Amino acid sequence: MEGTTPPLTRGIKISYGVGQAAEGIKNGAFNVFVFFYYTQVLGLPTIYTGFAVGIALAFDAISDPLVGSLSDNWRSKLGRRHPFIYWSILPLGLAFYGLFSPPELSEVALFAWLTVFAVLTRVAMTLYHVPHVALGAELSEDFNERTEVVAYRYFFSYVGHMLTYFIGFFVFFSESQFDASAYGPFALTMALIMCTAVGITARGTASRIPYLPQSKNAQTARGLLPVLKRTFSELASALTNRSFRWLFCGVLVVYMMVGVDHALNLHMNTYFWELKSKGNLLFFMATPIGALIGTLFARRFTVLFDKKPSILVGTGCWASCQVLPIVLRFMGILPENGTSELLTTLIIIKFIQGFGVVQALVAFNSMVADIVDEHELQTRQRQEGIFFSAISFSNKVTTGAGTVVAGLALTLIDWPTGSAIQTATDVPAVTVAWLGWIYGPIVSGFAVVSIYCYSKYGLNRARHEEIVIRLKEMRAERANAAASSG
Repeated sequence: MEGTTPPLTRGIKISYGVGQAAEGIKNGAFNVFVFFYYTQVLGLPTIYTGFAVGIALAFDAISDPLVGSLSDNWRSKLGRRHPFIYWSILPLGLAFYGLFSPPELSEVALFAWLTVFAVLTRVAMTLYHVPHVALGAELSEDFNERTEVVAYRYFFSYVGHMLTYFIGFFVFFSESQFDASAYGPFALTMALIMCTAVGITARGTASRIPYLPQSKNAQTARGLLPVLKRTFSELASALTNRSFRWLFCGVLVVYMMVGVDHALNLHMNTYFWELKSKGNLLFFMATPIGALIGTLFARRFTVLFDKKPSILVGTGCWASCQVLPIVLRFMGILPENGTSELLTTLIIIKFIQGFGVVQALVAFNSMVADIVDEHELQTRQRQEGIFFSAISFSNKVTTGAGTVVAGLALTLIDWPTGSAIQTATDVPAVTVAWLGWIYGPIVSGFAVVSIYCYSKYGLNRARHEEIVIRLKEMRAERANAAASSG
């Protein structure tokens, strides 16, 4: 992006951010409804459900670096990223609807249905999401404006989460989340919103295409083996960056914890906290509302304290809020289940968790974009797609592993499944207690490892400013050399 690039308008930032609502909806559905729907509503054993979701995430993880490499090297009139964004719209909507609309099937066939449609949904989202986050890194090179662009993305991501929870618990599951007939209409509604959000991003950012970095390759690799070879070569190159290696290792641990959290969310609320539909809605809305407000402060915090402190404090906040209510319950300090005092306490803790964790999320993605600049200076290759796909890859693999761990953990504690298991009285008290230990202290304690890894990140504001200056000099020299040879 040269000096003639027009300023990035607020309208473009909003258009770019709106598209993240699609992934927010998908994540909200997977985080809360998929595992619960297949185990407690349809009666699929927890170990089958965990493996099906894990398999889907493994396929998704493989597709991430492939799409990242393809979009980095793609040449078209629509640039590198926009073709993939347009191509994702219809497959994403159809696959998401199919995920929640299985016919009557045997246990094995239901496992296969979940696996196939979870794979299709996640791969279709990858086709959109990886180019979308790479596009965000390209929109600006300014240290602080880049954080603002990421904040818009996360703002609308949590809007997507809130829409999922509100439309789910307030409209379709207001009576009970055990109503199997409500899941199909719910999925159709959310699929339409997702497709609309992706379309808004594609159209709203199209005016920036002439000013975005373009692939300088004569042609993209053709055939699966050449693409795979190039992809793994680019991944290896990305991991040579020291700061990126530490961020990558830190986020592996985080996503493992998140996988367990997402798989067991609704189980915890239904059987450990014994929340009803209204309580579930307020509980699940608290984190995204906290995060929405938190995005308004994300740029300000990074300007005042830089990015590394934001990610360290945000990660610690998430883990603390995950452990605290469980420990307080076992100590007998929290109010009893079914009381408004308990619900209020949980909502406040989840709000703080959302406000804190979004500081880490925004800082993390902005840090990866800064690393892309450093990598370009070292290699002369502009590869946002491969860097963000590597992060997405780690997300899918370890979140999938976390889901499998959750399924295995429920199996080990003999968790009962099926629509007849609707309240805590249907589950032995010791089993409910083990659910709390797994969800809170056992898993979230690994955040210490993640914080240590993040502490090794080496880029700061002064170093990045130096990199940007040297990049501009390098590009000017390249342009002059090209003009002279022409």
